[in-house]
Amino acid sequence: VRAKFTVDDYSHYFFTPCILTQWVLGLFRYDLEGGSGNHPLDYMLEIVAYEARRLFRDKIAGAKELHVFDNILTSVFQGDWGSDILDNMADNFYVTWGARHISGPRVALGQPLPPHGKPLGKLNSADLKDVIKKGLIHYGRDNQNLDILLFQEVLEYMSRIDRVLSFPGGSLLLAGRSGVGRRTITSLVSHMHGAVLFSPKISRGYELKQFKNDLKHVLHLAGIEAQQVVLLLEDYQFVHPTFLEMINSLLSSGIPITRIFECIPEMLFSETSDEEKYSDKKRKEENKKNSVDPDFLKSFLLIHESCKVHGATPSRYMTFLHVYSAISSSKKKELLKRQSHLQAGVSKLNEAKALVDELNRRAGEQSVLLKTKQEEADAALQEITVSMQDASEQKTELERLKHKIAEEVVKIEERKNKIDDELKEVRPLVSEAKLAVGNIKPESLSEIRSLRMPPDVIRDILEGVLRLMGIFDTSWVSMKSFLAKRGVREDIATFDARNIPKEIRESVEELLFKNKGSFDPKNAKRASTAAAPLAAWVKANVQYSHVLERIQPLETEQAGLESNLKKTEDRKRKLEELLNSVGQKVSELKERFQSRTSEAAKLEAEVSKAQETIKAAEVLINQLNREHKRWNAQVVEITEELATLPKRAQLAAAFITYLSAAPECLRKTCLEEWTKSAGLEKFDLRRFLCTESEQLIWKSEGLPSDDLSIENALVILQSRVCPFLIDPSSFFATIKNVKDSNFITALELAVRFGKTLIIQEVDGVEPVLYPLLRRDLVAQGPRYVVQIGDKIIDYNEEFRLFLSTRNPNPFIPPDAASIVTEVNFTTTRSGLRGQLLALTIQHEKPDLEEQKTKLLQEEEDKKIQLAKLEESLLETLATSQGNILENKDLIESLNQTKSSSALIQESLEESYKLQISLDHERDAYLPLAESASKMYFIISDLSKINNMYRFSLAAFLRLFQRALQNKQDSENMEQRIQSLISSLKHMVYEYICRCLFKADQLMFALHFVRGMHPELFQENEWDTFTGVVVGDMLRKADSQQRIRDQLPSWIDQERSWAVAMLKIALPSLYQTLCFEDVALWRPYCHNSMCEQEFPSSLAKKVSLFQQVLVVQALRPDRLQSAMALFACKTLGLKELSPLPLNLKRLYKETLEIEPILIIISPGADPSQELQELANAERSGECYHQVAMGQGQADLAIQMLKECARNGDWLCLKNLHLVVSWLPVLEKELNTLQPKDTFRLWLTAEVHPNFTPILLQSSLKITYESPPGLKKNLMRTYESWTPEQISKKDNIHRAHALFSFAWFHAACQERRNYIPQGWTKFYEFSLSDLRAGYNIIDRLFDGTKDVQWEFVHGLLENAIYGGRIDNYFDLRVLQSYLKQFFNSSVIDVLNQKNKKSIFPYSISLPKSCSILDYRAIIEKLPENDKPSFFGLPANIARSSQRMISSQVISQLRILGRSVTAGSKFDREIWSNELSPVLNLWKKLNQNSSLIHQKVSPPNDRQGSPILSFIVLEQFNAIRLVQSVHQSLAALSKVIRGTTLLSSEVQKLASALLNQKCPLTWQSKWEGPEDPLQYLRGLVARALAIQNWVDKAEKQDLLSDTLDLSELFHPDTFLNALRQETARAMGRSVDSLKFVASWKGRLQEAKLQIKISGLFLEGCSFDGNRLSENQHDSPSVSSVLPCFMGWIPQDAYGPYSPDECISLPIYTSAERDRVVTNIDVPCGGNQDQWIQCGAALFLKNQ
Repeated sequence: VRAKFTVDDYSHYFFTPCILTQWVLGLFRYDLEGGSGNHPLDYMLEIVAYEARRLFRDKIAGAKELHVFDNILTSVFQGDWGSDILDNMADNFYVTWGARHISGPRVALGQPLPPHGKPLGKLNSADLKDVIKKGLIHYGRDNQNLDILLFQEVLEYMSRIDRVLSFPGGSLLLAGRSGVGRRTITSLVSHMHGAVLFSPKISRGYELKQFKNDLKHVLHLAGIEAQQVVLLLEDYQFVHPTFLEMINSLLSSGIPITRIFECIPEMLFSETSDEEKYSDKKRKEENKKNSVDPDFLKSFLLIHESCKVHGATPSRYMTFLHVYSAISSSKKKELLKRQSHLQAGVSKLNEAKALVDELNRRAGEQSVLLKTKQEEADAALQEITVSMQDASEQKTELERLKHKIAEEVVKIEERKNKIDDELKEVRPLVSEAKLAVGNIKPESLSEIRSLRMPPDVIRDILEGVLRLMGIFDTSWVSMKSFLAKRGVREDIATFDARNIPKEIRESVEELLFKNKGSFDPKNAKRASTAAAPLAAWVKANVQYSHVLERIQPLETEQAGLESNLKKTEDRKRKLEELLNSVGQKVSELKERFQSRTSEAAKLEAEVSKAQETIKAAEVLINQLNREHKRWNAQVVEITEELATLPKRAQLAAAFITYLSAAPECLRKTCLEEWTKSAGLEKFDLRRFLCTESEQLIWKSEGLPSDDLSIENALVILQSRVCPFLIDPSSFFATIKNVKDSNFITALELAVRFGKTLIIQEVDGVEPVLYPLLRRDLVAQGPRYVVQIGDKIIDYNEEFRLFLSTRNPNPFIPPDAASIVTEVNFTTTRSGLRGQLLALTIQHEKPDLEEQKTKLLQEEEDKKIQLAKLEESLLETLATSQGNILENKDLIESLNQTKSSSALIQESLEESYKLQISLDHERDAYLPLAESASKMYFIISDLSKINNMYRFSLAAFLRLFQRALQNKQDSENMEQRIQSLISSLKHMVYEYICRCLFKADQLMFALHFVRGMHPELFQENEWDTFTGVVVGDMLRKADSQQRIRDQLPSWIDQERSWAVAMLKIALPSLYQTLCFEDVALWRPYCHNSMCEQEFPSSLAKKVSLFQQVLVVQALRPDRLQSAMALFACKTLGLKELSPLPLNLKRLYKETLEIEPILIIISPGADPSQELQELANAERSGECYHQVAMGQGQADLAIQMLKECARNGDWLCLKNLHLVVSWLPVLEKELNTLQPKDTFRLWLTAEVHPNFTPILLQSSLKITYESPPGLKKNLMRTYESWTPEQISKKDNIHRAHALFSFAWFHAACQERRNYIPQGWTKFYEFSLSDLRAGYNIIDRLFDGTKDVQWEFVHGLLENAIYGGRIDNYFDLRVLQSYLKQFFNSSVIDVLNQKNKKSIFPYSISLPKSCSILDYRAIIEKLPENDKPSFFGLPANIARSSQRMISSQVISQLRILGRSVTAGSKFDREIWSNELSPVLNLWKKLNQNSSLIHQKVSPPNDRQGSPILSFIVLEQFNAIRLVQSVHQSLAALSKVIRGTTLLSSEVQKLASALLNQKCPLTWQSKWEGPEDPLQYLRGLVARALAIQNWVDKAEKQDLLSDTLDLSELFHPDTFLNALRQETARAMGRSVDSLKFVASWKGRLQEAKLQIKISGLFLEGCSFDGNRLSENQHDSPSVSSVLPCFMGWIPQDAYGPYSPDECISLPIYTSAERDRVVTNIDVPCGGNQDQWIQCGAALFLKNQ
């Protein structure tokens, strides 16, 4: 077991030797004699096996692993003991209830458990079920009825929990999905053991203190009161992580008394899909209907199984069944009612036909009857007369009795009043005395008790008390013991004075008289606080007793009177009964008489009517012939409906239970699948669950009419579980915010009075709500109560709870998943299209919308009318008594009904026609709604790039309405729609662009074009462009040369790979381009604006986007311009970036309810501009600002409320510093009711955790500091005051400051050229500027010479250089410091030297005035020249390459349809991950890497180089195989053949985010993009095979090598160094690395010839470096060279002065250095340092 199940699989697979001890000790719990008799050994083995299963198997998760364990167990038992006992153990349960009670009955209360736990005995499942059923009955009586079905698994869980619970200190961690029934079973078992089940009551302020108190309470119960206690903790109760720590220490201290249970959802409590357990549940449901199709039962299971991926649990399944039975029974009732009506109508008509024959027969019989009826009537009349006489005598006596009773009542009243008068004075005294005694503090009594001998006063009073209470021993001891009694105050207070015998009263009176002073209140009070009330009580009771004695005779008299009254009343009642019976008899007789007479009259009439009726009948039967047929047809139809009803109800219930959280497309596909498997033609959920008129009502109340919203409405109405509405676009009005202080009160009231409560902005599920959501009701008599926080509240069945949130991905804790129904209101494409269409129609053709609604309304009314008429017709027929042919009214109304239903039928047909034409008109606007809906979803994608780019639906709808406003004249409909689409497109583009940083605008433009005009891209083009397409990947080993040979020779070596990819991916485009035509293409290739000069002969044949692809392949250094040009042309823009937005123009768009969020780039600050705008638009006093940070939150909220009230402006700055507080702000904004002049401005830098809801609900713009050296210098000089420059009037100082400002600007602006300028983005900021200023300031403080080294040192090591972590970047900084801080800065006289400092001819003013310096800055050009930074003239080419590759990688991210960390969705995963999986398949098609067996290298390979190469090959193949395994596992999960594990989840989420998984990167740090990574991996793995072959043949060093084929080229160079050192017999440290382009190295023992290097930043011809010109290519290849290690003291091929050391990076991204080599440069090293020259290996 320990070998198979390790902690790496699951953290709880922690099997220590301790388990062996438990195993052995566990055997003591079994009755070893009580075995099956014949085989004691088998019985023993069975126990051992059972105990093993409990100790090991119960911990194991997953069916597969359980199977592994069972095999281990079986093999041990069969192998060692040859026993097959395990096969017969399935139905055995060892439980405490099965033990023979030798030691007497069960453990009594307060008795500790036996040391090894209660004994266990064997029961089979039937017996165990009986035990549990009894337990359930008891539990139901004490708590609530549990709806548990006892299938196999429940029995297993019960037995496991029982085993642990009956063990001293047994504690359990129950892990599993929520909704499996852990809590229920635990409660039941602990109840059956008579243990107290305690679970903390979580309320709003439940903190550590309360938790400690609860623990204390539990330990008290267990330790002091010796009760069996079970402490049940669920994960929602762990409000604080410290709770877990405390529980941990409780467990580890081995508390032997309490049981601690924790329910934490992980997938452990395995939810094996026991088919039978579910069908069992179902069968129980269905038993009422005698015969049930087993396939239909199975279909419930299949539906449940298919939803496992959406988190379906057993409790969900039960919900499914409940919903099913509710829908099915209500629908069935409806249908049956209708059916019975129809059948009644039909049968009535059939009867009518039969009746006509009957009528003729009956006419003859009726005359005979007539005679007998008349005789009977006479007899009845006679009898009536006799009875009436008796009745009148009894009436008179009754009157007399009533009179007597009235008199007696008056007498009794008099007595009562007398008694009350007597008691009036004394009663209050007694009550007052009782109250006073009740209020005596126990301390006061204790105080009296503690006296050794009491003062007389107290003694007297107590004597009085004791005597009255009937205690005759009045010694002090007796008094003390009386006072010590529990509840003595209550005894005195509840004492009744009637119990005082006369002699005791007289003795107490004597005492009162004798010791009058003692009973004086003042004296008594002085004696003790308790004495005074007791004295008063004695006096009052004596008095009361007197009065009672006095009124004794009166009370006796009253009692006599009352008994007389009762007798009289009895007599009266008897008389009344007698009278009634007479009355009844008379009325019966009267009835008989009347019926006889009326029957006689009827018979006469009937005879004459019969003739008329027969005539009418023929007419009626002919008329109703049509109805007869139609109703017959309807009866058949309803019978069919009833037949399919179970299936349709099942689909509706499944939809409501499982699909509410799913997006629209998934709902559709699931429903279609289920409908198909149910064998139904089609199923319309809306039609099935609601009527048109209900939908119209919802629509009029503001529910959008799209399918999604209507379906959700149905789910909310039908669901039995609390709905959790995910509602990003706020369809629901705010009702209650969760953070309200009176939230709990509101909740309690709603629960008590059965109101509906909607809780808004729910971020998770509050612990307080759990008992409600789970309906943990406890029966108290006929009513139910529920725990809310620390209160118990009556539960009203009418109560409804809704949770709603605007967060699109709220966190629903796993334990809440099964007790809420997630209802997804997230806008979908079709839903939004419907909404936008409605808006458009409302604006463009308002009458159309009205007409349509009116029509629908009328149509619905008419349908209802028609149904009512039909209904009334049937009703009249069905309920018509007797012969319908004689019912004149009936026949009349039937005729009316028929004619009106014919009219209605006609008008319905009319309205259908009209509706079709209206719909046709509406649909004309569909293209507008469709493209607007598309736009919204395109812009929603942007949040994948930057969390701040989020847009709300509400803002989009406002924009849409604004677009509808622009009126144009006399256009026809189509033109109007086209112009609306294009104006909306421009508005949206502009609106979004101003929210984006400049760097992201190109990406958005392309994404927008791609989304809005997919027709511009042919198949595979976009994928080729973004690098996703795989193409038939070429084998790398032989490809380089072959590809080169197949392409025209004018194509540059470096571009050959890209052109080849184009050729493979888009062969038809490649043919059209005819690259063979050199004359056509060479000029294009060398054109500096090639994207605008596409060969004219081809321009017609090639689409605009294909031209971009050509630029991408041939001239990536112009790709950025080409993409911008393409976007501008397709969107019809002059330039990509819209006009810079000033705040004044923005202000016109703002609303008081929509905050304006200004997203700033570091270093930009809009405060000044805002202040000026506020001064211009409002007065300055109306503008307030708060800079957010520590402790500003309350102030901000206060200001917010104040400004909203007064209509002022408020600016909250730097919100990114208080991200966690933003939800609070957002909720405040939600409740504000601001004046219309109020504006809220917010500023924030980008932050990944900024609240999405606030981002969506605000109007956003970005605010960046404008780029360029000139602007940067201006900013610096604006931040400095004139005094700072002119301090001490020192011109040298002013010049040095200018030099420093230039240096700061150069460092910052050089960041625009990453990675050639700097290798990464360094945060040079204002703080650096301030610190640098202080240094320069101090430099000129003294009179000494200026110490430039001091500046160099500080700036290089602390201020600017402190941020730099790349040696070559630091070199650039040092070079700048040398250039800008040297004595020539202040050497004013020597003007000639002056110009050399700044790379632009400036002559500095000879003054200290800040204005002169600003004037000089103004003269600088707007756009930076590369020479400002010492960068090469063609830097733009490199930067275009970098920018365009960034844009493309962003576009790839946007192409993902899945968001990070989302749930497993097979379809999405399959679509998104297929490029990776397909690429991998193609890469490995013809290679044996995946299956190659390699043994780990041994260390005996003599040469370091060979060792290295063998190891490299071993690692390469291992890496390929481990990548293959991980991708294979992923592919299996997608195909559905294995379950999703956490490793696969991690892998997939990395790949879905287009990042390389960490598990791969840890083995080889390759490219970040997974596709590039896989290509690079396989290419290198294949190339290394060649290295191994050459090395083994010993001709590796004589061949030309390409370092890019290795995973670790730096290690290879190190191996070469070691081998050289060995060959030369020197130490490794005494060698240096050199390269030579002059031929072989003379001094090197071993050397290698290296090719495939590229150079960026300058050019190299093999002799010396030369500057790049404006049109030089950005990257050039370097001639092959020899490299090797030579002794430190030997001369290299070049002299050190004419060389510069350049780094060799692994790739153009410059993130990993392989080594650095000296390259001849002909002096002036700074020039080459500043131009960012570097070598890198070619990209594999």
